[in-house]
Amino acid sequence: MIIAELEQLRYPIGQFQAPEYITDTHIKLWIKDIELLPSQMRLAVAGMNDEQLDTPYRPDGWTVRQTVHHVADSHINGYTRIKLALTEDNPTIKPYEEHLWAELPDSKLDVDMSLRMLDSVHTRWAEILRCINKVQFERTFYHPGNQKSYAIDYHTGMYSWHGRHHVAHIENLKLRMAWT
Repeated sequence: MIIAELEQLRYPIGQFQAPEYITDTHIKLWIKDIELLPSQMRLAVAGMNDEQLDTPYRPDGWTVRQTVHHVADSHINGYTRIKLALTEDNPTIKPYEEHLWAELPDSKLDVDMSLRMLDSVHTRWAEILRCINKVQFERTFYHPGNQKSYAIDYHTGMYSWHGRHHVAHIENLKLRMAWT
């Protein structure tokens, strides 16, 4: 497989590109993406059997099952980071080794558990985002792994992208395998 094909499999909607200036329109669209992600993920895996769920979405990639569990793990962390940024001054967050989390025994469980987690977390996450003001969207947290602070507005866009990115992994696999 050539490098361009692998890159397309890895980033089916491209890599996250934050706009130079984040507008209210961006924020509203991103909140809508966060709100809709659980139903989009549920639809992406609907009707998939265990063999399909245990198929990697790309060579050397996670299985669909691991991907669904990863999104739940990641988005719980993302939601928590926003709450920390809203309640503390530029708090230092705890990074985690997502590739190792994806190998833990709970990554083999039924995807419905993570889909239910996404329903709950995203309902709360979207509510917080809808209720905070422009100044609060500028609050930050510090990521020691990247040695950088991130504002809530940027973080919201990145997680809007992250959910769509992983749904696209699953949808593209289904198309390639003619599972739809």
